[in-house]
Amino acid sequence: MGENTKSEVFKHEMKINKSDRSSIKKQTPCIIWFTGLSGSGKSTVADVLEQKLISLNKHTYLLDGDNLRHSLNSDLGFSNEDRDENIRRIGHLGELMVDAGLIVIAAFISPFKKQRDKTRSLFSANEFIEVFMDTPIEVCEKRDPKGLYKKARSGIIKDFTGIDSPYEKPDSAEIILNGVNEKPEDLAEIVIKYLSKKNII
Repeated sequence: MGENTKSEVFKHEMKINKSDRSSIKKQTPCIIWFTGLSGSGKSTVADVLEQKLISLNKHTYLLDGDNLRHSLNSDLGFSNEDRDENIRRIGHLGELMVDAGLIVIAAFISPFKKQRDKTRSLFSANEFIEVFMDTPIEVCEKRDPKGLYKKARSGIIKDFTGIDSPYEKPDSAEIILNGVNEKPEDLAEIVIKYLSKKNII
């Protein structure tokens, strides 16, 4: 028996929708997309942000780049093609979670503007909130919590973002966070205030 073609696959319209799911959660679903260099503070701030949202009785889920490369995306490497596929999968996963009525927090380097714009296009207006961790590479490299920059400089790791592969800074991020001197708790609070101002929480 041959495999079904795309033309033979039909989308089912279900009775329960995003509005129904978000209504019982008493929140506005969205995805908060942290982008920035390795070591910029994305995962740290995202983790604190989720803790703050949970303390406000919000329904959340944190998608972290490193964690998902151990599971859903364990088959992917770090070529430009694999990086695109990594973000494509996460974008659609986030889309499903937002449809479930959740406030999704995503922390990914996502170095290319085209990747992020394509992900944004999956969501309705105001559902995609881009947060740029604006931490200079000099600071990230000095931190180097995983020793990745050292390996990249020595040639052990190839195509490392910021060293021999580019990072394209966002030009229209909803939130820009200074990851140099501010505490993660204070940076997370900036995001909380933004969500409150937009009536998301």
